[in-house]
Amino acid sequence: MRPEHDLANRGVDTVAVDLKDPDGVESVLQLAEAADVFVEGYRPGVAERLGLGPDAVLERNPAVVYARLTGYGQSGPLARTAGHDINYVAQSGALHAMARQGEAPRPPVNLLGDYAGGGTMAAYGIVCAVLEARASGHGQVVDAAMIDGVALLTAKLQGLRAAGLYADEPGTNYLDSGAPFYDTYRCADGRYLAVGALEPDFYREFVSRLGVDVTGWPAQDDRGAWPKLRELIASAIATRTRAQWAEIYAGTDACVTPVLSFDEAAEDPHNRGRRMFQRVGEVLHPSPAPRLAAPPGGARPPGPGTRGLRKWFGPRTPESGCPAETRESDYEGRGFGPPSVPPSRRVIRRPRRAPRRRAAPRHVCRRTPRRRSPGCAARRAGRRRRGRAASRRTATAGAAARRRCSPARTAPATGSAGGSSRPTWSARGRRGRRRR
Repeated sequence: MRPEHDLANRGVDTVAVDLKDPDGVESVLQLAEAADVFVEGYRPGVAERLGLGPDAVLERNPAVVYARLTGYGQSGPLARTAGHDINYVAQSGALHAMARQGEAPRPPVNLLGDYAGGGTMAAYGIVCAVLEARASGHGQVVDAAMIDGVALLTAKLQGLRAAGLYADEPGTNYLDSGAPFYDTYRCADGRYLAVGALEPDFYREFVSRLGVDVTGWPAQDDRGAWPKLRELIASAIATRTRAQWAEIYAGTDACVTPVLSFDEAAEDPHNRGRRMFQRVGEVLHPSPAPRLAAPPGGARPPGPGTRGLRKWFGPRTPESGCPAETRESDYEGRGFGPPSVPPSRRVIRRPRRAPRRRAAPRHVCRRTPRRRSPGCAARRAGRRRRGRAASRRTATAGAAARRRCSPARTAPATGSAGGSSRPTWSARGRRGRRRR
């Protein structure tokens, strides 16, 4: 696959590392020291043998999130067994439900196991672990198994089964093509129309625009008459082309849409208005989702896919980049970067700079060996302020007492030598002695 065709890794810096070389393993560990997330997709035990297991990585960076994305998980009898999307979906029980009545199960391409149950669930677990690591400072291992993710996506069906509202036989329920008003139908031009008129109001809107007399049709909730109702709907839809039906049901609440191909979806007015697809050269790119009101960063300009990793690997980094015909204007304002170099067996994402750790306080309390907390200074300042206020109140009270107790000179005592006398205080002050 050419680099510009690898859309799943667009905007990702990659570098090939020989993990059987100790220098290569050390380079990866140095890169992990400043990373927030470390992702590996080997079979269980392979990363440990290479020296890149959770213990080795977390020892170098205790706050890193170590994500392990596999098909069958890190434990269980099938943990080391090879498999693909169809195997994981089948193992979870979901593939059994994806069939018409009496027909073989049909796998939904590889969207359910690889991407929905695997990549999406792994990304969700990584985000949860990163938020916890930022709060506690401790990383952890995320065991993301595709069978676990697919099984979780069947939670609604499991609840319906327990309530007796969903049968185990495929193709007999509302959402698995069993209901004639939730299925696809062939039009006069050989193209297909998708009908999803589940609710009674939507169903009435749907049948009212078929252009046929529906007076004698079976009721919507009559399961025994669903096969006959399916034939009636199919015969009515086969009378017009897909474009005609799209025009008839446009702007209604009948829940009817044409089944579009990839190129037709890119040219649809609604999709074009939301810019769901964008062409870069000759390649049709789906736009990033979900849409953020304040997306981080901008478009990645074209250039060597390894430029962000050169400072980590130095001259060992291969000098390979995007095709020469790729222009910077092709990516301006598109919200995503250019295709990077072809992914190797080891894809390492560009790390973020590790946050600077707060230094421990240098001053130590003299009375106790404990380090002062941030509130020590505030408490000392408060004590000083309260002490000064108490001193001012004491001085004011003493002055008032001395004014009330003013000294009085007594008359000279008769018979005293020299006719002199000593002052006599009429009252004792706060701190003074009583003199006579």
